[in-house]
Amino acid sequence: MLDSHTVNQIAAGEVVERPASVVKELVENSLDSGATWVEVTIEEAGRRLIEVCDDGCGMDECSLQLALQRHATSKISSVEDLNRVATMGFRGEALPSIGSVSKMTVSSGVTNGLRARIEVEGSQMRTLPAGPGAKGTTVRVEDLFFNTPARLKFLKSDATELSAIIDAVSRASLSRPDVKFVLRHGGTAVVQTGGDGSLANAVADVWGRESARALAPVDFYNGTARVRGFVSPPHFTKPTRSHQWMFVNGRPVRSRTLQSALDQALRSLTPDKRFPLAVLMLDVDPERVDVNVSPTKSEVRFHHEGAVFDAVKRGVSNALLETGMVPHAEGLAAANAALSSGQLGLEVSQPGGIFALAQWAQSPLQVEGAQSAELAATIGSASTSFLDGLRILAQVDNTFILAENDQGILVIDQHVAHERVCYEHLLATRGQGQIETQSLIQPETLHFDKRTIEVVAERFDELRAIGFEIERFGGDSVLVRSVPALWRGRQPLQVLRDVVNELADGLGQGCLNTLRDDVYIMCSCKMAIKAGDPLGQAEMEKLVFDLAQTENPFLCPHGRPITIVLPKSDLYRRFKRH
Repeated sequence: MLDSHTVNQIAAGEVVERPASVVKELVENSLDSGATWVEVTIEEAGRRLIEVCDDGCGMDECSLQLALQRHATSKISSVEDLNRVATMGFRGEALPSIGSVSKMTVSSGVTNGLRARIEVEGSQMRTLPAGPGAKGTTVRVEDLFFNTPARLKFLKSDATELSAIIDAVSRASLSRPDVKFVLRHGGTAVVQTGGDGSLANAVADVWGRESARALAPVDFYNGTARVRGFVSPPHFTKPTRSHQWMFVNGRPVRSRTLQSALDQALRSLTPDKRFPLAVLMLDVDPERVDVNVSPTKSEVRFHHEGAVFDAVKRGVSNALLETGMVPHAEGLAAANAALSSGQLGLEVSQPGGIFALAQWAQSPLQVEGAQSAELAATIGSASTSFLDGLRILAQVDNTFILAENDQGILVIDQHVAHERVCYEHLLATRGQGQIETQSLIQPETLHFDKRTIEVVAERFDELRAIGFEIERFGGDSVLVRSVPALWRGRQPLQVLRDVVNELADGLGQGCLNTLRDDVYIMCSCKMAIKAGDPLGQAEMEKLVFDLAQTENPFLCPHGRPITIVLPKSDLYRRFKRH
């Protein structure tokens, strides 16, 4: 049997990785206590001091002493309660784990007046005389890892640790926009939210007003899960996923299922190495989600993973299509200037690069003031009035169609416009049928591990439906006899291997449909008219009318812009006709 000190050190290693872990656990306790405000104060990025105060329900002396014992909690009472956890915490490990690696003082009261106080130093508890204080709890953590110097050496720089703490408090503030948060470091408030209950205002407090103004609202329910929140249009992106935050029943989580669903919803809209901003709140029946996965409670598993995947994917896709995604001429000019100066580190690898990549180059923080609001308004209005007052003016360089409508001047790339029309026609007429296949001259053999081969054996019919004819071949191998046609220039066997591995890892929700889409995207590209093809007036009118009837007349299936608009208000302003 391990002694209690060793047991506490092991538990602390699971729960308390860095100062941000302490902040996260203490803030979650404050939220579970019913607090309406939470104040966090840190010094030296949490190394010297972390103090979390709240106005929650508080504890009397007896409850406080019990709360400092391992696996003591008021949030669950039996194993059955794990099937419907509705609180942020439930393990009863945070306080004793923190106390085992720091000098901690906890004071708490259930009414305004006297507070119970207990001091903990390396798991050694000492009751202090009661002191005056308001209802609520204050936890003061000093000299973190003072008795575990090896762990102290693994901490990063102050700037890195402070960033992690800001991230933890920011996520908590978005999970509970009805609670007022303040994070102070060195006497300065670095995070502060109003606590008025508005998620939009909380996002603005954390990410800034300009970024928040550009986000499109998400609200979708498919009978199993409801998805609420915000996502940025594809031209407002970041170079990393740092601004893609997921919450399940108010809990900040990391979920490969949710991340994959978000990627699938945006995959044809955003370029490689660029990531839209997203704050997604997923509401699921607590009995249909398992939060008892990791000690930090940051990972979850869903009982109906496919339905959850569908809710996120459809919710985000619908939000972006309803908001519209027309590039704005001024935004393109700014993006092109940054692109040509090399600031973005992107390459224009195909003809017409001014239209193909400029839209994606723009970060939300590069659009200033009223320009950001104007861009968001233009995007929203243009998506609902494409045909209003539409008139074809001319063909430019046998590549672009010049037109006007009630909103302004439109420039339409004829190839990608026809590609969008062909793609949606293929989906409508053949989307559920068998994809054409190309037989291999000599069947290829792929080898997988035992776990993977058992998973893929159950999905042979689905793989055949997207063009891969495969069969079991020996213990750990499959024989591939044919692959999807029209995949010239691609490596279908590598694609198949990646899909099989994703299925085995539980990430394959939707990837089979993605491959079907890839086949139709390539087919529509080959069918579409090309840049340089002359078009008559009637042909241009028919193409633009068909484009207006599509689900998304602003982006081709590859994610390239189809239509760019120059609003009439800009024309009047440029010619000083205000």
